[in-house]
Amino acid sequence: MPAIKLTSEQLGLISIFQNMSGATVRDCIVDEKGARLIFIVNRGQMGLAIGKKGATIQNIERVVKKPIEVVEWSDDPAEMVRNALDPAAIQEVRLTDRLDGTKSISVIVDPRRKGAVLGRGGKNAEKVRLIAKKYFDINSVQITAAF
Repeated sequence: MPAIKLTSEQLGLISIFQNMSGATVRDCIVDEKGARLIFIVNRGQMGLAIGKKGATIQNIERVVKKPIEVVEWSDDPAEMVRNALDPAAIQEVRLTDRLDGTKSISVIVDPRRKGAVLGRGGKNAEKVRLIAKKYFDINSVQITAAF
């Protein structure tokens, strides 16, 4: 796994998130294109990070004035992709090593839930791409519906 370099802005955001939620944050991804913050929290701390009925997230969003998304960490790329998307809608996650040395991931989802998995304007797909590239050096993410 590549070393994570954090800017002072990211460190400040992580500090705010940890102080307000009590969850341990591994990383903060500032998604300029999606105008949101993606926090990666340690395994088992998702409930702590979200809070009752999403109250913690709402409070943090009010402070940082940006939408927030939280993803639970996993060392396994397939599980991490599941955590970043809607795990209930995902049927299969396949990791492929290509001949040119690059890696790709294919996510097969329930066709009735594909739109929800992709998100408005593909924002969830973009979140998975950011996470897969940053932590697992996966260049290509494909989300397809099973028929």
